Amino acid sequence: MHEQINYVKQFEEDRTLTVYIIIDASSSMSFGKPQNKYDYGSMIGAGFAYLAMKENDKFQFSTFSDELNTLRPKRGMSQMVSVIENINKINVKGVSNFEDAMIKLRKSIKGRSLIILVSDFLFDVGEIEKGLLRLGKQEIKVVQVLDKAEKELKLEGDVKLYDSETNEVLKTFMSRRLREKYQQKLDEHSSKIHDICLGVQASFNQITTDVPMFDAFFEVLKEK
Repeated sequence: MHEQINYVKQFEEDRTLTVYIIIDASSSMSFGKPQNKYDYGSMIGAGFAYLAMKENDKFQFSTFSDELNTLRPKRGMSQMVSVIENINKINVKGVSNFEDAMIKLRKSIKGRSLIILVSDFLFDVGEIEKGLLRLGKQEIKVVQVLDKAEKELKLEGDVKLYDSETNEVLKTFMSRRLREKYQQKLDEHSSKIHDICLGVQASFNQITTDVPMFDAFFEVLKEK
């Protein structure tokens, strides 16, 4: 009888879903007006936290840049309040250290999990692939959040380009040919991320911050 009770308890634990929500909080995510990429991506993450709370699933909220910062996974409204408080107090800074963050995240993953990764993913695709492979066989949703201004570059003439992560400034002349080359590079980069996601059986969505939040969340939610 004692063994049977332990078996039932183990079966119930195996069925439990934990939702892991990880938001990029590096400096590049501060870009965008009137709403930056971090705030927009955090709202997507908060939506998944709310759904987990309604289903009485545990959920864990994390941010990454140079380091991974994590709330311990819990259930209920108190955890939801903690998530919102953390979203609001995070200081968006530093550079993305994606693979290292995924190595640390993997150590906390136990049992059946849904992982939501939100970032602009404007860093090396090799690091993205290595980071995703670190997570093992879990259900993973990858969400690339871009500002419309960087998705549809419309700069012309003499410009100064500022790298928010390295603080480097590049002076250049923005011609039509250069804009086309930029667009091609960005499209190729996102296409490679999509292919990587297919390889690890993760879903991929690219969303710009001008898309209404409900529409964006629905697109991510339905993508398998």
